[in-house]
Amino acid sequence: MSISYWQDQAGAKTKTCDVAIVGGGVTGLSVAYWLKREDPSLNVLLLEKGGSLGAGATGRNAGFITCGSVEHFNRLYERWGEERALDIWRFSEKNLDLLREHIIQDDSELEFDDHGTFSLASTDEEFHELKKTSELMQKLDIAVEVLHEQDILKRLDARNFVGGIKYLKDASIHPLKLLKKMAARTDVVIVPDAEVFSIESINGGGTRLRTQNFNVESTIAVLTLNGYSAALNPYFRDKIYPTRGQIMVTEPVAPFMEGPCYANFVLDYFRQLEDGRVLIGGFRQLERATEVGYSDHITDTIQAALYDFLQKHLPKLENRKVTHRWAGVMGFSADGQPLVGSLPEEPSVYFAGGFTGHGLGLAFHSAKVLVDLINGRDIPSFVSARRF
Repeated sequence: MSISYWQDQAGAKTKTCDVAIVGGGVTGLSVAYWLKREDPSLNVLLLEKGGSLGAGATGRNAGFITCGSVEHFNRLYERWGEERALDIWRFSEKNLDLLREHIIQDDSELEFDDHGTFSLASTDEEFHELKKTSELMQKLDIAVEVLHEQDILKRLDARNFVGGIKYLKDASIHPLKLLKKMAARTDVVIVPDAEVFSIESINGGGTRLRTQNFNVESTIAVLTLNGYSAALNPYFRDKIYPTRGQIMVTEPVAPFMEGPCYANFVLDYFRQLEDGRVLIGGFRQLERATEVGYSDHITDTIQAALYDFLQKHLPKLENRKVTHRWAGVMGFSADGQPLVGSLPEEPSVYFAGGFTGHGLGLAFHSAKVLVDLINGRDIPSFVSARRF
């Protein structure tokens, strides 16, 4: 997000609007949807740095719509207490309910599957923790199922797992098809190739956003940059950290998996796609010190680990060809929970981000909460940026 003096061709060219949204991913489109639903007369402009929607994490993720957060529920419970942990879980459940009602509906083209996801343990220690998690969740009326080794073999054809649990209300989807459906249902002007490199206040109120080719003046601005937030404003440097995630996809095989899976304390994840391909991501723990920053390059170490995982655990993938490899930049928050708020020094600049690898599972509801904040309504304290 830097433009040289020579590249700055904006001059006096200016677009005006009521609301300027920076970022054309799931959060930006979600904010646009809720804004227009509340006030259809608003002139909303969405600025996307790439040539099309979803150039960032939304077009590079694994398509999981999962409940909760980056941690197993028992760790959420231990850190935040019962009431807050349950609130966090229900917030993400509501996210999926809202997506179903407002966007997904009965659209079979989105490759939507809401039959749950699995969390698998390759060690007795992890399985013990998963069983403790399931007991706690069942006590709090969260839908979960315990599986043993033979269940996993039968339902997932996955080897070398001692047990696991299934979160019955999780889902998965084709993320770019979801994004395009959002855009089709939202009366918003989308401007591609419009990377914002600075934001400044306008005397008398409002904001001016500068891009390479034009400026945008708006009553308010909304930043939905997630992992790229700190590149535009230093406020986010100690709150949202850019973290790279790597993925690979194999050639198609006959369907064999009941649903998407997590493994290794949610660090690794895999699923079979509608066309039979198998997607796997994770293993950033192998290069934790360097899997940070804004680059979306892949590395040999992690890509090799992803492939070796498939060979060890999924016999249907033995010696299968890899067709796609990529990486994406996620936004990890300082405490694992999303941030919704406005900049302290620029109260007309709002933001939502810090989804910690769970953007599809949190962004639609977080965007609704952001619109509540813009309109002066109270929002949950665990997503409010004022907690920092």
